[in-house]
Amino acid sequence: MGKLLSAINGPTDLKKLNTRELTQLAAEIRSFLLEKVSRTGGHLAPNLGVVELTIAIHTVFDSPRDEIIWDVGHQSYVHKILTGRRDRFDSLRQYGGLSGFPKIKESEHDVFQTGHSSTSISAALGLAKARDLNGDQYHVLAVIGDGSMGGGMAFEALNHAGDMRTNLIVILNDNEMSISHNVGGLAAYLGRIRTDPKYFRLKEDVQELMRKIPAIGGKVIKSVDRFKDAVKTLIVPGMLFEELGFTYLGPVNGHNLEALLPVLRSSKQVRGPVLVHVITKKGKGFSFAEANPDFYHGVGPFDLNSPPEQGKKGSIPTYTDVFSDTIINLAAQNKKIVAITAAMATGTGLDSFAEHYPERFFDVGIAEQHAVTFAAGMARKGFRPVVAIYSTFLQRAYDQIVHDVCLQNLPVLFAVDRAGVVGEDGETHHGVFDLSYLRHLPQMSIICPRDENYLQHALLTGLKHAGPVAVRYPRGRALGVKREKPCCLPWGRGEILKPGSDVIILAVGTMVAVALAAAEILEKKGFSVGVIDPIFVKPLDGKLISKAALSARYGLVTLEENALAGGFGSAVLEYLAVNDFQHLPVKCLGIPDNFVQHGDRSLLLQDLGLTVENTAAVCLELLNKGKRALPWAQSGND
Repeated sequence: MGKLLSAINGPTDLKKLNTRELTQLAAEIRSFLLEKVSRTGGHLAPNLGVVELTIAIHTVFDSPRDEIIWDVGHQSYVHKILTGRRDRFDSLRQYGGLSGFPKIKESEHDVFQTGHSSTSISAALGLAKARDLNGDQYHVLAVIGDGSMGGGMAFEALNHAGDMRTNLIVILNDNEMSISHNVGGLAAYLGRIRTDPKYFRLKEDVQELMRKIPAIGGKVIKSVDRFKDAVKTLIVPGMLFEELGFTYLGPVNGHNLEALLPVLRSSKQVRGPVLVHVITKKGKGFSFAEANPDFYHGVGPFDLNSPPEQGKKGSIPTYTDVFSDTIINLAAQNKKIVAITAAMATGTGLDSFAEHYPERFFDVGIAEQHAVTFAAGMARKGFRPVVAIYSTFLQRAYDQIVHDVCLQNLPVLFAVDRAGVVGEDGETHHGVFDLSYLRHLPQMSIICPRDENYLQHALLTGLKHAGPVAVRYPRGRALGVKREKPCCLPWGRGEILKPGSDVIILAVGTMVAVALAAAEILEKKGFSVGVIDPIFVKPLDGKLISKAALSARYGLVTLEENALAGGFGSAVLEYLAVNDFQHLPVKCLGIPDNFVQHGDRSLLLQDLGLTVENTAAVCLELLNKGKRALPWAQSGND
């Protein structure tokens, strides 16, 4: 650890350093980040890009009195380092350790929890207005990346903030846009003028003086403003924000503290909302991340001396790889198949589709709502849109799924990636609600393939269906089973994978393998435990469930990687109740009514009881109870 960094125990320590020392501190923090994240995994490129910006923010402002909201939050590592959590960084994203996102319970410097994009300005405006109503005086900042600015919620908040005129500072961390040299010099000059506190005081004084001139004062101000706006439209890149009611400062080099610090200090002097435009480079200081920022956006542990390369795949593909390969192959046979993603082309595997069929690929940016309705429009005209979005992000487009897809019964295929417990990213990223928020929608069908072979079948089946279909699959490596040629699955039909007469487990998706292993353990103890894969969560295979209810002497167990409330187990219970099987004991295993913390996936599943051992124990409990209640066990089931 660097000498300067070891002495930083909180933001107040930064104020003792001069600009040269702060620049040296930035270099030490980059080395620290590379060392730690290469061991734990995490969001590397975003954090390397905001080192100087974070140092400048904490040097100029007084956290936690001044409140800082980090949009998405995956770029808050440097913030955590500077706010007393440096010594805990070995536990980053580990079970029971530091979260990779802002957490209120972790630190008083984390004033608002984030995990999804485009929310920071709304939250910051709410905090700022609450401050005003309480009669307090402090600064509220929203740090938002340019990708997040593409989300509609960010513009809704900008529009509201400009209208309210509340003191609010929005820092736009722009790590993609470039400004041409011929404009850059003039823009920098204008930025220096407009960030001088004397300019703001002079502007206000002149306007006040002009208003006092009878009859013509107001007209002069309006004329000057019209001329000023016409000129700014031509030469100032922030005119859009000015029109929304913000004072625009910048653009400023986000890696030059000598340029950055004065601008942030000046932002404190502005009355009303101000937007500071900061230019940064994602992955700054690590050549591999600079050259390939998307790949190094989020990485697993790696060797710094031999960094991972994009495109390298293991012998067993990921479910995302299988999805990608299958959609590309199906698109070769059907020219009406189009692919849509919301700023996650690489993460969803659609980057390969884009290479094969660029004219049929659409990345709409961080705008899940738009992605779904855009797909609905294409489906209305005969295309077969495949919308690939992570489970946790798809929930942002719930209204559009209801009104624009399901209500019109349009054939949109939702490729629901990262379904279930995803691990180290924690509460905001686990995909454990999709069965619950999709199952109750009229016209919607849901398929949960148990392995990569059935994922292929599910995708083809969904694309052949005349209405909306969600195909749900997990993060990570598949099971390594042989992949056959994709074929259409019998609609709404499940499969008996193992017959049984004592207890029958109905498991979906990733939990099928768990169920089979648990049944094998109990079989060695002399029990007959069956396993059924319904495949379809909706429509349910009622005949198969009825058969299971009649066959299972001691009861049923349902197993899913989804919230128990409204999930697959709920669907089974509903069916049993309606069809007069209420007397049958049923145990439902899934996600309880709590948010799941971050950590290694296997540890989290153990905590949740979604393991082979616990499934076997629950089955055994039903068996023991059933045997003690012999009159029930022998009535109508032998």
